[in-house]
Amino acid sequence: MNTKLEALKAFDTPTIANVVATYPGKDYCLGLYHPWYGHWYTDQTLKCMYPELGRTVGHVVTCTYGMPDPDGNSLKFADLLHVIAGIEGPVIVAVKQDFPEDIVKINGLLGGNMMTAFKTAGVVGVLSDGPSRDVDEIRHLAMQYMITGTTAGHGKFSLRAINTPVEVCGMQVSPNDMIHMDENGAVKFPASYLDEVLEKASYLAKIESLRQARMLETKDMECVIKIMNGVYDKELVEIKEAA
Repeated sequence: MNTKLEALKAFDTPTIANVVATYPGKDYCLGLYHPWYGHWYTDQTLKCMYPELGRTVGHVVTCTYGMPDPDGNSLKFADLLHVIAGIEGPVIVAVKQDFPEDIVKINGLLGGNMMTAFKTAGVVGVLSDGPSRDVDEIRHLAMQYMITGTTAGHGKFSLRAINTPVEVCGMQVSPNDMIHMDENGAVKFPASYLDEVLEKASYLAKIESLRQARMLETKDMECVIKIMNGVYDKELVEIKEAA
């Protein structure tokens, strides 16, 4: 499994998006979600803190944080760590910040201590629909950190849920999902489709490489249009495989 996840890092997140749902009807697209309304990738509010780390892939563990429960009914951070540590393979934590609008803007929820604990538990990346802090302190951990922005402090908060469906920056994720993310954003797909996503991403990457090389070889705009329309896709792949 981990070998396959490493193999997915050969492709950027837009390529994964293309084979998951962007181009329904194409032989390289699985069509798992509605391209516009399927809530399967993140919007422009999510910012990548460490683009130099490249692509990150992992199994999703979700959690929801909110204001302290007056009845004291909240989970502990230790509960979340135990769930993460129980996952075989790399984990990406999707953090939902369920706070009042005036609070979420100033809530530096995650920081150096939490992220270091995540690292030890097996986390390779975190994404959250609110701000966090300690960007420079966390950098050496080599964990991808995707948040909406930064802020220096926070007040009291509580962990309200673990491994329930959440929506983070437009992407709806559940515990059975995988996430692929880089400086372009994040995209999800069901873990059961890992082999097919990898196969189709390999095929699409080959097609696009050949398309772009062919376009650079010609000044004929009609030929460029045909290439863009996929007229030569199979021919290009056959030539490449025969070489």
